[in-house]
Amino acid sequence: MSDEEVTKPRYYRNHRLKQAKMQRQVRKTQRRLTRLRIMYKLFLLFGMIFTIIFILKMPQWRLPSNAFDRVDNPALEIINNQIVPSQKILSALRRTQVPKKPIFLVKTTPLRDSIKKLEPIQDVYIRRFWFPARLQILVVERTPIITISPNPDVPPIAFFSSDGKLIGREYMPLDESYSTVLVITYGKDDDYRNWDLAKVSNFKKLASLIESETGEKVEYIDYRDPRDVYVKIPTVNIRLGVINSSIFDKIQRLPSLIPQVKMINKKVKYLDLRWDMSYMKMDE
Repeated sequence: MSDEEVTKPRYYRNHRLKQAKMQRQVRKTQRRLTRLRIMYKLFLLFGMIFTIIFILKMPQWRLPSNAFDRVDNPALEIINNQIVPSQKILSALRRTQVPKKPIFLVKTTPLRDSIKKLEPIQDVYIRRFWFPARLQILVVERTPIITISPNPDVPPIAFFSSDGKLIGREYMPLDESYSTVLVITYGKDDDYRNWDLAKVSNFKKLASLIESETGEKVEYIDYRDPRDVYVKIPTVNIRLGVINSSIFDKIQRLPSLIPQVKMINKKVKYLDLRWDMSYMKMDE
């Protein structure tokens, strides 16, 4: 056997040993890289969890403890309230504690229900802003249509809303932007506190019809004596008597009567519509 034949198997054995060693080294490196990747992922996961916990614990996610203490607090905005003062809404909010949870976990139903107990409030919408935490409270108030006063020279002491709700003097006076019909009543013979929506709507209908027929604004409806009702417009006082279904037909005479009142040199005390034939009562 030649030396070359002896050397050849030895070469192959050495080559296979080197190859096996390299493969073990590659597998070892792969295992190390796999462990590094796992450790890296765990590090990222714990880092993300820590970061999320840190962010969620930031005070900006929660309403400050004094959120309901004053109107100008940046954490609270009250809008669309013209009848109910913001201070009264704050007082209603104080019936509940300032939520201590993050703002996105806060349930606004208790706050909403508390505000809706205020009589002029018809509905409430509460928006939550997350960062920094704050609340925006949008209130929907009842629409005043009738105001009540005991005398034409006395400011109104109450009002009726379009849904027949009587609102007391604590929410008076109303903003001048509201167009209401003033009804003068003592509340004795026909107590206004017992009026229903149909009666309130009837006063509104009466005033609207007179304004439509005369082109003049109704200053007030004098209901101090329910059996003898007057309506005051700038030109003249209109005597209606008892308000019933027939009175609405009699009001349609006004377009022909008002020009006659303006043409008379004497002062007209009132224009009487109680009878089938209307007439003008002169001021003596």
